[in-house]
Parts: sequence; structure tokens; C-alpha cells
Amino acid sequence: MLDCFVARPTARTVPISAVPLASYRAWLRKQPKLTATWLKSTAFKADLGKLTLVPSRDGAIARVVLGLGTRAPEPWTFASVRERLPGGRYAYDDLPAEHADAAALGWALSSYRFTRYKEAEDKRPPVLAWPTGADQAAVTRTYEAIALGRDLINTPAGDLGPAELSAAVEALGNRHGAEVSVLVGQQLLDQGYPAVHAVGRAAAQAPRLADLRWGNEDDPKLTLVGKGVCFDSGGLDLKSASGMKLMKKDMGGAASVLALAHMVMDAGLPVRLRVLVPTVENAVSGNAYRPGDVLQTRKGITVEVGNTDAEGRLILCDALAEAGREKPELLIDFATLTGAARVALGTELPALFANDDALADAVLDAGRRHADPLWRMPLHQDYRRHLDSRIADINNISSVSTGGAITAALFLAEFVPKGQRWAHVDSMAWNSSNRPGRPTGGDVFGVRAFFDAISSLMTKAEAETEG
Repeated sequence: MLDCFVARPTARTVPISAVPLASYRAWLRKQPKLTATWLKSTAFKADLGKLTLVPSRDGAIARVVLGLGTRAPEPWTFASVRERLPGGRYAYDDLPAEHADAAALGWALSSYRFTRYKEAEDKRPPVLAWPTGADQAAVTRTYEAIALGRDLINTPAGDLGPAELSAAVEALGNRHGAEVSVLVGQQLLDQGYPAVHAVGRAAAQAPRLADLRWGNEDDPKLTLVGKGVCFDSGGLDLKSASGMKLMKKDMGGAASVLALAHMVMDAGLPVRLRVLVPTVENAVSGNAYRPGDVLQTRKGITVEVGNTDAEGRLILCDALAEAGREKPELLIDFATLTGAARVALGTELPALFANDDALADAVLDAGRRHADPLWRMPLHQDYRRHLDSRIADINNISSVSTGGAITAALFLAEFVPKGQRWAHVDSMAWNSSNRPGRPTGGDVFGVRAFFDAISSLMTKAEAETEG
């Protein structure tokens, strides 16, 4: 059980009333005189996220009142509650059943702290009795997935290099009874992953490819690919100091697919899951790959290196080629791929590229329902010409400075088999400011939306297969 929850309320538990604006007046008329007087005298309105602590006659907290406004509250509305309460035991009373999961998840996510190097400051944190009707298994699964992703991204590269990230894949596989294999160093060349090797060969830790497989082989195939650049110096096209500052998060794509994989396996979805995590450090040394080099790839496409700081797409291209070889029902990759996506959409909204409208619509709809939004961007084929190379099949950077997120996605699309159902997520994987339930630091945007969409799409695929 998550330690921010207790099983049930006691006689000393403080009730929390979550009240929609439309029913606030009717609710207020039913309250004890002391409660009603306090709310009226403080001019409390049940606007979304508004919170007040109603005192008892002896000065203790008698009740907490949360306004739900006029629209369905998000987990973040409920996350803000915990962050404004003193230590103690609390419980929602009369919470609408459709809000129970959001209330529990928001409370759980507001309790997240990254404590590997510094103890949490909460000495006596508030705890919540599980809301009536909440799916405790689903809330716990989601919290664990997000916490796993956040912990990985927040860990400095000195403690999370390719070896440690591969070990995290193995640990997740061991937890769920999955098979995991890891190719290291020269094995990448021997087994046909030359681009992964080229990008990572200059680092002290050898490059790797972790490969997790789980589930019944007869079930529809779901393959996830995550960019695992544990630190990105830019290579010989060296980043500035400010550009390098947050590059421990450049494995946020890998963290995202591991979070998603945990949810898939913990829920026991009827899929044959495969997770591919190419993991490297993009470093500088005498054997670093160079601008102007032409790299071989697993698919046989030759790539001219226009810039060594566009390394993520190079390690992904080998993994995507391998993933497509098995023709999965769905192929999904996550990556902290371009600054251009951040310019277009900001830091909090991941860019979604997909070659299948039904897949994109399912993800976008789930994102709206779960307050985990993405925004679809076009795979505009006319921009493919900007990746042309005079000496190789393709260049790893565009010849123009505009549309960078699109051309990066088009580069990846070259390594996805024709007809393969595919989605690509270009994510910041980092909260730049503190918000309720979303502290500054690593995060796995879009994972909850994808889990919901996958659950529906893959269950449908299984039914069609059986039919």
C-alpha cells in the first residue's frame, strides 16, 4: 500500500467535502450552523480548486471544503489539496464515484519526492483514507509507473549511465517475470546495431541495447522503443554550458516507455510486449563519431552525420528497424528528441506524430479524459527533401532551420516499415516549475494517455484475432 493512504477513517479523521459549484448552495443549506457561518463569512465559493479549512469551536480543523467548479476535476485539482493541509488523517465524504480515482491519484502524486540524495522535508505528512470506489490497484500501478520514470530521469548521469539504465530494464523485467537480454559494446556491431554503437562508443561506459519481452506469444504484439541517452554533451558538436545543464534527462524517452511497460505488465494486458531501449552517453573522445561521417544502420540505410548533437534519432533508427521486423500491432516510441517541439508547443505538451488516424485519435481522446494531454503534429512528407544528402541515403539533420520536430519525425519514419502502425512522442520529460502533483524535475508526459489507448486498442485487436 502507498504510505500516503490508510485503509479507513477513524473517529478523529477530518472529513473533506468536494463540492461542485452547481450544487454548492443546496449542499450549504444542509451543513451545521458553524460550518455554514464560516463559509459565508469567508465568502467561500466552490470554484475549481478553491479550498478552505473550517474550524471547530476549539480551533481544530472540523472540515475541509474543496470547490470542484463547473467541469470535471483533474488529478491535479486533488493534488493541490494535500499540499495545503497540515499533518493528520483525512477522508473524502460523499465524493462522486466518478472522481474517486482522480482524487486518489492526485493525492498519491502530490506525495512524490525524489529522496535519493536528500531526505524529504515532510515530518508528519497528511494521509488519506482510500476514497470509496477508487480502484486501488489502478491508482497504485499508475503512481508506481510515474514514480519510476521520475526517479530515473531525476538521477544524475554519474549514477545512471548506460549500465545502470540497462539494469533498470532488467529489474523491471524481473519484477514482472519478463525475459531481458542486453547487448553491450562490440556485441552491438556483431548483432547489427552499428548506429547505436557509433553514437556511444566514445563514452567510458559502453553503449547498450536492452530488450525486454513479456506476455503470451500468441497475443497481439505491442512494441515500445525509448531513447536512452543518459547524458548528451552534444558530442564533437559540443553543447553550451546552459544547453548541457539538463542533459541527464535525455533518457526521458526510455524512462517513459519503462513507466508504460510497468503499467501494461502490472495490469496484465493481453499483449505480447517488447521494449527496446538503446542506451548511450553521447561523449567526446578520440574515437567519437564526427560531423560528416557516414554511418551504417540496421536497416541498411546510410546516414550522413550533419550534426553529432542529433544523436537520439541515430540510436532510435536501429531500434525501430528491429522493432518493425516483427510487424507488431502497435509500435510506439518516446524520445526527448528536439528543441523545436518545445518551441512549437512549450515544455508541458508533448508532440504526437502518428501514421494512423485511429491511433492518434485514441491517444488524444485519452489524454483529454485523463488530464495527460498531447498535441498531434503532421508528418508532412514534403519536408522529407530537407533530409537529402549528396553522399548518403539521408542526413540526420535538416538543411533548413524550421520545422525541426517534423523533420526529426520524418527521419525516424524512414526506419519504420511501410504499413506499420506507429506513433512517435517528442517530449520534454521535465517539469520546469512546481505545480501540484508535478514537482520541478523529471516526468513522463503522455504515459497515462497511451496506457488507456493501448488498453482499448489491443483488447479490440485480441478480440478480432480470436474472432
